[in-house]
Amino acid sequence: MYKEAHELNFKFRRLTRQERRNLRLGLAFISPWIIGFLILTLYPIAISLFYSFNNFGLLSPPTWVGTQNYVELFTRDDKFFTSLYNTVFFFSLAMPASVVAAFFLALLLNNKLHGVTFFRSVFFLPTIVPTVASAAVWMWLLNPQWGLINAFLRLIGVHGPPWLSSPEWAKPSLVLVAIWTIGSEVIIYLAALQEIPRDYYEAALVDGATLWHRTRFITLPLITPVILFHLINGTIWAFQYFTEAFVMTGGGPANATLFYALYLYRNAFTNLKMGYASAQAWILFFVVMVATLIIMRSSKGWVYYED
Repeated sequence: MYKEAHELNFKFRRLTRQERRNLRLGLAFISPWIIGFLILTLYPIAISLFYSFNNFGLLSPPTWVGTQNYVELFTRDDKFFTSLYNTVFFFSLAMPASVVAAFFLALLLNNKLHGVTFFRSVFFLPTIVPTVASAAVWMWLLNPQWGLINAFLRLIGVHGPPWLSSPEWAKPSLVLVAIWTIGSEVIIYLAALQEIPRDYYEAALVDGATLWHRTRFITLPLITPVILFHLINGTIWAFQYFTEAFVMTGGGPANATLFYALYLYRNAFTNLKMGYASAQAWILFFVVMVATLIIMRSSKGWVYYED
């Protein structure tokens, strides 16, 4: 470390006066970002790691307890495993559904049809609606008594489920809400589809390839980098899923929608167990990191890069 600092200092001295002036000027220009990064990002990360080894309740100074918070999470906290199960269950439903739905919609919107621009805007519109407002609308739509969805099902002779008030239907209901906001992913898939050279499809048509064969052997391989991007972003999003569950169900019924981020929030700001919540946050970090590494490792076998 000392040797590297010495070499850096030596190189700095070798700079001309104008180069040193330009360097100082550049550092001065980016200093707001550096200060903001140190105060708003690096410091909270470091202090949360410190708090995770302390008993800290916000209203009293932290007390060092070592790994007690982590031990309690894994050995004595049933809700920790419930929240982790709910999050993994939600991820296993929402992630494949969002990938398939976004890809299918992008395929439809990639056709040159009259009014396709309007439909592209319609599918993107939910992503710009405030999350709390859309959650409130979905609470009304999914109401088992006077909700619009069950009213429509009654018209066709189907008795609608209790949706958010049922432990069996609560998580699938939130998956439905999550799929409604895939407009950003649809636009990204659409951009990827439009980048595929038309020559590939024309050559496939000459060879007699059907629509399924063109989709399976041309479209899918060439957009696998976008699918990988969607999987990584979706994994991070799913393990931090919070707002809709907080507004629509509050973790109920019977802890069926007590997701990991929601339980972390409860421990931090309701139970005032900031040290305990910090330990949860670091466990979440490692879970997401491992899941992301697994996806990246597996991508070597199914992601195709044209170059």
